[in-house]
Amino acid sequence: MEYVIEMLNIRKEFPGIVANDNITLQVKPGEIHALLGENGAGKSTLMSVLFGLYQPESGKIKVRGKEVNITNPNVANELGIGMVHQHFKLVHNFSVTENIILGQEPTEGGKINIKKAAKEIEELSKKYGLEVDPYAIIEDITVGMQQRVEILKMLYRNAEILIFDEPTAVLTPQEIIELMGIMKKLVKQGKSIILITHKLKEIKEVSDRCTIIRRGKYIDTVDVALTSEEKLASLMVGRQVSFKVEKSEAKPGRTVLKISNLVVEDSRGLKAVDGLDMEVREGEILGIAGVDGNGQTELLQAISGLRKVESGSIELLGNDITNISIRKRTETGIGHIPQDRHKHGLVLDFKLAENMVLQTYYKNPYSKNGLLNREAINVKALELIDEFDVRTGQGIESLTSSMSGGNQQKAIIAREVDRSPALLIAGQPTRGLDVGAIEFIHKKLIEERDKGKAVLLVSLELEEIMNVSDRIVVMFEGKIVGMVKAKNATESQLGLMMAGANHGKKEGGFQC
Repeated sequence: MEYVIEMLNIRKEFPGIVANDNITLQVKPGEIHALLGENGAGKSTLMSVLFGLYQPESGKIKVRGKEVNITNPNVANELGIGMVHQHFKLVHNFSVTENIILGQEPTEGGKINIKKAAKEIEELSKKYGLEVDPYAIIEDITVGMQQRVEILKMLYRNAEILIFDEPTAVLTPQEIIELMGIMKKLVKQGKSIILITHKLKEIKEVSDRCTIIRRGKYIDTVDVALTSEEKLASLMVGRQVSFKVEKSEAKPGRTVLKISNLVVEDSRGLKAVDGLDMEVREGEILGIAGVDGNGQTELLQAISGLRKVESGSIELLGNDITNISIRKRTETGIGHIPQDRHKHGLVLDFKLAENMVLQTYYKNPYSKNGLLNREAINVKALELIDEFDVRTGQGIESLTSSMSGGNQQKAIIAREVDRSPALLIAGQPTRGLDVGAIEFIHKKLIEERDKGKAVLLVSLELEEIMNVSDRIVVMFEGKIVGMVKAKNATESQLGLMMAGANHGKKEGGFQC
């Protein structure tokens, strides 16, 4: 049988690590083929080889039965291979049309013909059911619409093989359903899709076949319709995985975090948090649900000290911390797993051991008289990477920049959870993690709760919010528009609130 893509016996090495060890991936024409694996299993590396970003040490690639040498992404585009990256590559103050034609602008008489391009994009949009306004400005449209623009960028370049990298990470439940429909329509129109996702429900929903890789090695390719989620999970991690978060009823105590009439501006000077009131108590996990961009990021940054408060107050254990330094907040009892791990969670040019003590390096036993105690730092780092299963090429000596995103995330979580702070702020703590790692992190958050700590969880994953939280509040346009007990919550109810259906009604319309 002729495959549209064949990656045969691919081997890719980096110093001290074999990222892809004799991996084979074969994609049939007109199918949605899922690529599943743990963090650091080699999925992104394999796709980078297919897209021409890396050159393999051995193995070969065939496109439509013909062996090819993909030396860079331009060659991949010429072969009809396109990719929607997890973090969109869009210019926010450009229009939809300007973004799509960027680098391939149609010209007449030396001038760009925007009208002609917009008409072509409108026709493409209708053909594939994408319904995007070609004249809309990127910053004015939803995240789901921005993703459609990324898909149109590929289609405009005549891509036949589409790679989707974690495509639902920032979408509402309704937008996820819409995207699934779009993907099905694309394959009906003759496209072939490679879907990288950790979400087993999505694989079951849209994929025809699934290739599983583990620790850089090929494990199996299975027919999705004949394979359960539990089987997929065990193939991925090599053991049985529990999907249900086991926890006892919360026993909330005194208020740990109290926020009163808080106003925080975004980077454009607009109100991102608008008169918000909220409390988190010891012994509970409070989950914040909401579509990305409704003030969650600015709220967490204000609590942790990364963003200035315009008005209102933040109290921790009865002390006003609204205007104190980040270090003082940390010492008062705040732990922070930031949403942006690269910008706020790690120093990428530091070794893993050094990143493990970023919050405590100036204290005993890690330093004395201004000098670092390397031995004590290394002992602590070894203890944490063992407990949290942080996988690296060179252990604690690894540069953090060389680690996979999932293992970078595990390093941050290890550092913050180990300190057992009074308030643990968890901003998308399992983003980019596989089901085995997610299971472990959820247990750690619940352990902190059961020790009497307060946990504030922000996640774009509704399932995570519903499974881990004790109470859930929903943010929309900088305000809390509803609150509900997690055990009573439904996806449709939360999805409606996330879309603003309760906006304008009395705050807390869904009370618990």
